[in-house]
Amino acid sequence: MQFIPDMILLRAICRKRKLLVLAAVFFSMNCLSQSRERIGINEGWRFMRYESEPDKLIYDIRPEVRDRNDNIIADAKPTEAVVTGSSEKVLKKWILPSANDFIKDPAKHHQRPDGNPGSDFPFVQNNFNDLTWERVTLPHDWAIKGPFYEGARAEVGGGMGRLPSQGIAWYRRKLDISAADKGKQVYLDIDGAMSYAMVWLNGNLVGGWPYGYNSFRLDLTPYIKPGSDNQLAIRLDNPNHSARWYPGGGIYRNVWLTKVNPVHVSQWGTFITSREVSASSAMVDLVVSIENKSGHDQKVELVSEVYTLNDKPGKVAKVTTFPGATSNIEAGKKIKLETSVTIKNPLLWGPPPAQRPNLYVAVTRLRVNGKVVDEYETRFGIRSLQFDPVKGLLVNGKSVRFQGVNQHHDLGALGAAFNTRAAERQLEILKELGCNSIRMAHNPPASELLDLTDRIGFLVIDEIFDSWERKKTPLDFHLIFPDWYEPDTRAFIRRDRNHPSVIAWSFGNEVGEQYTADTGALLAKKIKDIVYEEDPTRPATASMNYAKPDMPFPKEMDIISLNYQGEGIRDAPAYAHLRGIRTSPLYPAFQKAFPGKLIVSSETASALSTRGTYLFPVFNGSSAPVSDSTGGDPKNKYVSAYELYTAQFGASPDKVFASQDKHPFVAGEFVWSGWDYLGEPTPYYSARSSYCGIIDLAGFKKDRFYLYQSRWRPDWPMVHILPHWNWSERNGQVTPVHVFTSGDEAELFLNGRSLGKKKKAAFEYRLRWDDVKYEPGELKAIAYKKGKRWAVQTVRTTGTPSRLMMNADRKTIQADGADLSFITVAIADKNGVTVPDANNKINFSIEGPGEIVATDNGDPADLVSFASGERQAYFGFALVIIRSEKGKIGTIKVSASSPGLKAVAMEIKTGNR
Repeated sequence: MQFIPDMILLRAICRKRKLLVLAAVFFSMNCLSQSRERIGINEGWRFMRYESEPDKLIYDIRPEVRDRNDNIIADAKPTEAVVTGSSEKVLKKWILPSANDFIKDPAKHHQRPDGNPGSDFPFVQNNFNDLTWERVTLPHDWAIKGPFYEGARAEVGGGMGRLPSQGIAWYRRKLDISAADKGKQVYLDIDGAMSYAMVWLNGNLVGGWPYGYNSFRLDLTPYIKPGSDNQLAIRLDNPNHSARWYPGGGIYRNVWLTKVNPVHVSQWGTFITSREVSASSAMVDLVVSIENKSGHDQKVELVSEVYTLNDKPGKVAKVTTFPGATSNIEAGKKIKLETSVTIKNPLLWGPPPAQRPNLYVAVTRLRVNGKVVDEYETRFGIRSLQFDPVKGLLVNGKSVRFQGVNQHHDLGALGAAFNTRAAERQLEILKELGCNSIRMAHNPPASELLDLTDRIGFLVIDEIFDSWERKKTPLDFHLIFPDWYEPDTRAFIRRDRNHPSVIAWSFGNEVGEQYTADTGALLAKKIKDIVYEEDPTRPATASMNYAKPDMPFPKEMDIISLNYQGEGIRDAPAYAHLRGIRTSPLYPAFQKAFPGKLIVSSETASALSTRGTYLFPVFNGSSAPVSDSTGGDPKNKYVSAYELYTAQFGASPDKVFASQDKHPFVAGEFVWSGWDYLGEPTPYYSARSSYCGIIDLAGFKKDRFYLYQSRWRPDWPMVHILPHWNWSERNGQVTPVHVFTSGDEAELFLNGRSLGKKKKAAFEYRLRWDDVKYEPGELKAIAYKKGKRWAVQTVRTTGTPSRLMMNADRKTIQADGADLSFITVAIADKNGVTVPDANNKINFSIEGPGEIVATDNGDPADLVSFASGERQAYFGFALVIIRSEKGKIGTIKVSASSPGLKAVAMEIKTGNR
């Protein structure tokens, strides 16, 4: 592949024996100095969502939705866009100029028309009384508390999570701009607003950004009134039928006010890369984009120092200083300054456990006339990447197999509103699984999530689009693609390109342009060229579930990124009756067509299950599509937890493992999906969340967790038995027992009697005793590895429910109004053993400086509001999420009770850092 250099950016791209060698270092911006203020403005907002006829301040005309069916198979062919009319009354022409900084060709910049649309609308006025509106703190998801829509003709169906994310809403807040800020540039930075955001300040339409997943900046300077209150008003318009999963609704990420001097570092204005990386040295290159918003030319001096970071992270020790650079900058113009330095004995960033995710920070200062006018921090890491078509990914010269998952953006019962601790918990459980890689499906994540992947050491494929010009849902991104794909792509890359965890870009997922031959390939090249212009240091790709090796589309991809095609789609006998895409395993064909490109499965499996539910009879093969008669229970909306059943286009983990092991040149996989997520509840669209996670929506591990762990952590002694052993209604009936282990063989015992020892054969990943007849008592599995005892697990028939038990992920949290404690409540018998088939209703209460944010149980079909303090346990477990109150240090007491069971309580301490 040929990367396009941009000025000095990564002059270290080379080819050696068909080996793509990339070396780079990367960022997360944390800027605070006397010359630059970045102020969080998440508090003090008023919110209103229309319950009846909304206003007419629309971004653009949208087509009428005629087909409201959202129960569409995920690999269905996308279709052409519907042509709509135009209107002079829409606000699109006033919003498009917000994209100009991310449009390369000045001739294509948008000119703002005369006029000030919406200036006479009451909600944008300073004197409008919003005291009756709801008081909210950001990040905020207006839909997550529900109520859920029910029934076959619900306003919002299962595809988008049955929650009221649709509609138009307003947010208002006063901004205190002091008189001392006169002469400064004041920017509004919104990390994510769903969707079609339009912003007014003091009655003036400032601008906006339609794509709900991208971060964006608006210049408030022309409209502020220093020394007085300034009224900010933000309108969001979140259409129904605009997504295949739950999008959330609202300003669901952080919002900032950034104040800088007229000469300052641009938005996301640093790019740090490295070359010639080794254990003894690395050459680090820094490019800084500077703009001059003053009325006259300036001479600017650039000085940058490098420090190590600790785990907090905070600066530890100064490492080196970049050589200074000086330049003149004309009034109203931008320049780039470049400088390089060699770092001796660098602390390299790499994924655990074999490597450490070491981080640095560059502190960049701009001086004008000897005075510091801006200070900007750039966090980064130093590492080299090699994408080898045979060896796979090499990080710092060491082979790393992708043991990855796909993750949607919601945080379960917390919805789309980003919370750092909730995201960290997800990553911690994935790390326990043995996961080392995340694909951000299918949109830019919160920047704080990438801070976490940097710190913990996950590898990331960062993805931006699920659709281009052809649509998957009637009102998805295809409506704005022609105007916004370039600015959205450039903004996405600039924000994330300095994160060391990001190792590749994905600019499309299963897009309809796979089907349009040369036309689709030409559009793919156009987007890929934009990616290269912003970052020539990483490969760029789009995931393919249809494009074949002989088609033009994959020729434009740096990495062959396959969704399900590698292990074959609908090719096994159990899938023969299904309609849709059908392919044999295509790893060999793609390798033959593209021998110099790395091949990875960007989506595998799409296996389905509900935790704790086991349905009989059990399929005697290794993979089958779920149906009402095979692995599925439409009445209770269960999918059997024997972990053999899949979506129509999917494959069981066993089938995926075998296909990858038969083709060792494949660099690994990203399982669909790591966690269950809201929306897309295949196979039961009357439910509200997905079935495909290795971990359920509440964070409880499905049996599949242990199947992946047995593969991804081969040195971890573990053995896992399924199913549970509470089957009073099945006395004497065949009840198959399966065992997952990182060992190579196991012996199974029932009530002390050996049922035989079994050894994994080639391309086998579970051990099966399919003829076991149930009798109450004890199952024990003893696993062996290389002939030596390796691990033991015992499963017993329990007594009846007797008591509740509690366990918190953390018993001390910060009193910052954002930190969380996730408390698991288990229903146990008199001996304290969890009763795995118990579904008792649990009531939660709280005392002290905290609140119950949400409850859950992992049941995809539970339509009780997440905000409810009452939750039915789902096969033994329920979850309650506790949040601290800001500034209040003390003790929170959380209690749980259930009729007929012994209650339980727990204390959570809150404090300062």
